[in-house]
Amino acid sequence: MIVVTGITEIDPAGAPTFRAAAARVAAATREEDGCIVYAFHEDVEAPGRFRVYEEWRDEPALRAHLETDHVAAFRDVLGTLKILHSDIKLMEGCSTRPL
Repeated sequence: MIVVTGITEIDPAGAPTFRAAAARVAAATREEDGCIVYAFHEDVEAPGRFRVYEEWRDEPALRAHLETDHVAAFRDVLGTLKILHSDIKLMEGCSTRPL
């Protein structure tokens, strides 16, 4: 399993635009083969800070996702926003167990 997680911080004025675009890309992504989890969460203590969390069956599924039209459309929207910081990481090879 592949996990992708990280944060994107934008100028809070762009938060409504980001929310709408994130909802569209998330809904489309969850229909993709190999997608286990795909979600955005907004930090209640930091306006404009969003966390993405993804789980993928394998890296080929993730790579195919990055080439989709809905990801391209999301990137187009991001290009219109003032991004203050972005840090997204891929994790693989980790084990999981109930907490």
